[in-house]
Amino acid sequence: MTLVVEQRPSDSPYIDQVMWGWSASAGSACRPAETHWHMVFLKHSGQVHPLLVGPWSSAGPVQWGAGGELLWIRFKLGTFMPNIATRTFLNTELELPGGAGQSFWLNSATWQFPNPDNVETFVKRLVRDEVLLHDPLVPAVLRDEPHDAASRTVRYRFQRATGLTQTHVRQHQRAHEAVALLQQGVPILDVVFQLGYFDQPHLTRSLKRFIGTTPAQYQQQPAEPLVRYNAAAAS
Repeated sequence: MTLVVEQRPSDSPYIDQVMWGWSASAGSACRPAETHWHMVFLKHSGQVHPLLVGPWSSAGPVQWGAGGELLWIRFKLGTFMPNIATRTFLNTELELPGGAGQSFWLNSATWQFPNPDNVETFVKRLVRDEVLLHDPLVPAVLRDEPHDAASRTVRYRFQRATGLTQTHVRQHQRAHEAVALLQQGVPILDVVFQLGYFDQPHLTRSLKRFIGTTPAQYQQQPAEPLVRYNAAAAS
């Protein structure tokens, strides 16, 4: 694998995960679907490109060049930017304009590029200036917690925050549950039964859509991840 990445969790209520690394050589792979959106900072040939990335509604090919350094900020479901609708960068990347020196423009203001050590401080400033908001209804709905919002309100707020429907996110989560069971050696038909798929073709279509592989292929040889994580990242 040609992407070498370190990762860490975050204690921020807005951040799901922080990842950083580099591309050792050019490469390509099948990228799985993603329900979270990211803020990505790509440094290549001395230039830093700030990007809003995803979510990705289905699996698809991805390519990268050699010599790039990357910082990914993966935001929790429910975190969104009120002035840039998440649906505007669904299934794509939106590059933000660069500013003077080590800065970029976002929401009519300039911001210094973050690094892996100060991501939380960077995000706190975005929240303070209301560039980032979090809608607690989104995780509450996904956890099936009681709430007083009408179904129409739930649909609107869920799509505003995630760019996706609640049904789509649940289908994505179920596909990853299926992969976890297949990795444990659970037979395909048992996975179908346990997770409520109609039949094996239904499971196959789901995994091809969200993961990019079939159940049989995954059992024969688990799909190689897009990145290789440094052992030091877990310490």
